[in-house]
Amino acid sequence: MAASGSVVPANRTRRGPVLDAGDESLVFETTRGVEPIMTFDAMGIQDDLLRGIYQYGFEKPSAIQQRAVVPIISGRDVIAQAQSGTGKTSMIGLTVCQVVDTKSSEVQALILSPTRELAAQTEQVIQAIGEFINVQVHACIGGKSVGEDIRKLEHGVHVVSGTPGRVCDMIKRRTLRTRAIKLLILDESDEMLSRGFKDQIYDVYRYLPPELQVVLISATLPNEILEITSKFMTDPVRILVKRDELTLEGIKQFFVAVEKEDWKFDTLCDLYDTLTITQAVIFCNTKRKVDWLSAKMIENNFTVSSMHGDMPQKERDEIMKHFREGNTRVLITTDVWARGLDVQQVSLVINYDLPNNRELYIHRIGRSGRFGRKGVAINFVKSDDIKILRDIEQYYSTQIDEMPMNVADLI
Repeated sequence: MAASGSVVPANRTRRGPVLDAGDESLVFETTRGVEPIMTFDAMGIQDDLLRGIYQYGFEKPSAIQQRAVVPIISGRDVIAQAQSGTGKTSMIGLTVCQVVDTKSSEVQALILSPTRELAAQTEQVIQAIGEFINVQVHACIGGKSVGEDIRKLEHGVHVVSGTPGRVCDMIKRRTLRTRAIKLLILDESDEMLSRGFKDQIYDVYRYLPPELQVVLISATLPNEILEITSKFMTDPVRILVKRDELTLEGIKQFFVAVEKEDWKFDTLCDLYDTLTITQAVIFCNTKRKVDWLSAKMIENNFTVSSMHGDMPQKERDEIMKHFREGNTRVLITTDVWARGLDVQQVSLVINYDLPNNRELYIHRIGRSGRFGRKGVAINFVKSDDIKILRDIEQYYSTQIDEMPMNVADLI
């Protein structure tokens, strides 16, 4: 914890039981011997919330939901790691709606996410699932009107889903009152506790009540992140999946060898008809590359949209809306889009550039094949990238084959 060590309760250093959720037969907490709960009805969820879950389209809980929902709603600190597209955001929505008291008008749950889009998506999921319990939720994110945040918060909300910078600002203005917050959820927590956000997270944490319940959720949780958690979690239930089970079932992974950078563009043009059969996301490593590639595609009469973190929030919202509604079919973006965003029609991801680290690879290809559907990932690989590709293969114990001619048939 930062300089203000006093905000860390003295008892928050115990290590919790480790659970390997990779094996369906394992119980989620070894010390209690509780079996995975196979239906939403058996989880002790209030009836009006169950109505919202079923209306939202869920029939049965996913593996991570079977194991993590009950410990969270019973008040335990939880570290939950599960692969992309397995219902982590809806698990957040469900647990938050169950634990807040809608008769009070105070903020009781705070969810922090690394991107504005993910925070807004979480807000939408909570609104949808909580429709019949009248839960009030507000997304506190940068790029939106501060006045609107102040108005909403003063009016009274039960849940805030936000990005660390804006949430911290609202707390310091005393507009976001923290005294009744009982649950803090860090979504994509490996990103949240990495260098970029760690100080802001600690800044927010200082203002929260000492009896706080903390939940960490991510597809990837490196050891150094797990070590940090001992500072602010009490005896957490740890639900972890094996690394070689992180690669996503149902997603076929391929590579296309390109001799030099210039050839990537021609390869992409050749694939364009395949992209538009479905919806596709193309990842580049830099904002400049996103701008360059989308301009070059448009110049060559291909229809694409693009998005990155330097664009005004209004424009980002507009692009997301069009893409979600299927009005645009090909989106070129940076890793701002890699984490947690769910557009169900996406079944093709192209890594125009291979990602800068192995964790991002999983997050990116997880944009396709959401919730068990089929998907395809294609990696453009220059000769000096082969080593990176092999490293990804080895790290995740997976196989990435050369792209076949009939790739369109696989989507």
